[in-house]
Amino acid sequence: MSRYLTLYWHFLIQRFKILMEYRLNFFIGATSTIFLQTAGLLTIWVVMSQIPDLNGWSFDEVLLIYGLLTLAKSINHMFADNLWTIGWVYIRPGAFDRFLVRPLDPLFHLLADRFCHDGIGNFLVGAALVIKATAALGIPWTPLNILYIGVAVLSGGGIFIALNLLTATSAFWIIDSIPVTQIVFNTNDFAKYPLTIYHKSIEILMTWLIPYGFASFYPASFLLGRDVGILAWLGPGVAIVLLVIGYRFWLFGLRHYSGTGS
Repeated sequence: MSRYLTLYWHFLIQRFKILMEYRLNFFIGATSTIFLQTAGLLTIWVVMSQIPDLNGWSFDEVLLIYGLLTLAKSINHMFADNLWTIGWVYIRPGAFDRFLVRPLDPLFHLLADRFCHDGIGNFLVGAALVIKATAALGIPWTPLNILYIGVAVLSGGGIFIALNLLTATSAFWIIDSIPVTQIVFNTNDFAKYPLTIYHKSIEILMTWLIPYGFASFYPASFLLGRDVGILAWLGPGVAIVLLVIGYRFWLFGLRHYSGTGS
């Protein structure tokens, strides 16, 4: 483990050296997602200005849900965004083969090959929203709450990474896995709002099948003192189970990789 952490640090340093060769591009890329998030926030503002009480949820409570989800997505965006590109950047041109001839785990090498600095903007937006919402709602920053938010964000990030890994692995068979990944990934839009406003089928989907709810709704419910039972504590377990399943499926796909002949 320490070896891989050290190696990742070296990969990260080299990536930042490349990015900082064009500092303006780095700044634009790092902050561009802030402007992209504005559209989503404006949508929530418009909805909540028309419906101040969304099935018992106030504007600031919805912001807390949105902020936690954005923080979780930023973890995936920064450290695992390369999963989106595996088909058309690596497998199709034959570049993936280099991961197989080096003394490193191929998945680690793929993830370490590119740190996506665009995710920094998402992280800043998510952090700002959580801070703003907790202040407006009077949620104290106790050691327990700080620890809980940290674990919830990391668990949420793990869930995003695991689901992207499961869908991106399809590239070993169909090359272009982006449509498959996008179908599953885009369902996280449901998790930007309280799951209780949807039909029961959506709540089940976001809890047990595509469990983005553990990245936003259930942690927010715990912080707000809303009773969601044991679901408030299942995030880390769900993330670990999904990551194990995702990695097993990745290994299965890797065994069936035959290259494209490029």
